[in-house]
Amino acid sequence: MVNKALTIAGSDSGGGAGIQADLKTFHACHVYGMSAITAVTAQNTKGVQGVFPLSVSGVIEQLTSVTEDLPPQAVKTGMLVNEEIIASVADFASSSGWEKLIVDPVMIAKGGASLLEEKSIQTLLNRLIPVAYVITPNIPEAEALTGRQIVNVDDCRKAAVDLYEMGAKHVVIKGGHQPQSLYATDILYDGKGFYEFTSPRVSTPHTHGTGCTFSAVITAELAKGNTVYDSVQTAKEFISAAITHSLGIGSGHGPTNHWAYHEGLKV
Repeated sequence: MVNKALTIAGSDSGGGAGIQADLKTFHACHVYGMSAITAVTAQNTKGVQGVFPLSVSGVIEQLTSVTEDLPPQAVKTGMLVNEEIIASVADFASSSGWEKLIVDPVMIAKGGASLLEEKSIQTLLNRLIPVAYVITPNIPEAEALTGRQIVNVDDCRKAAVDLYEMGAKHVVIKGGHQPQSLYATDILYDGKGFYEFTSPRVSTPHTHGTGCTFSAVITAELAKGNTVYDSVQTAKEFISAAITHSLGIGSGHGPTNHWAYHEGLKV
């Protein structure tokens, strides 16, 4: 059987994040990748110059077309743009019976700007998180979703419990936004226990698309039937190699190296 994964996200014309990063990651993980685009962006390593959202009907038509013929074993969401698309995707996920929905709550840009209005955040909280099999916020996103200030690993654990209680079956809080630490520690919580995944912090500007890539690995591994723990472990190793052996292209926040892990490049 060919394992298939679907990404619902925005297009990154620079190729480092969004749909492009997800499809590169799926391919690297030997999973057939499909997509539903929520917005087209004009962007490069220096920033985003334009965002052009698709209509809700355009997104749903893509999802309907793909799932009728190529049903995925796992689905991930990235940038969902607005309240209407978030609600429609949540409804589609519920009606389609998706068991493995991975929600990467793309809410905050690399420079710190909010990508979602308050209404959209509430829709994400009320509609999408309750149908999530795994949710993968970074620290600023976890703070925005829970209202907690996160300054250490213990705070990450508390935020993970909050998100689990909102309905997500598994919570992964990515620890990359803790520059005071020499290590990046990600926390997985499954309602029963906490698991930590730690790697040395790499000083580099080439981190564009790390969150997309990390959650895409989890999605691909789940599509292959692996456990959440093993999927997160692989994602940690994959993204650590991708950051350590970056491509060094672009004059701003460059992309990671999506082939580093499977070429056996060491961290």
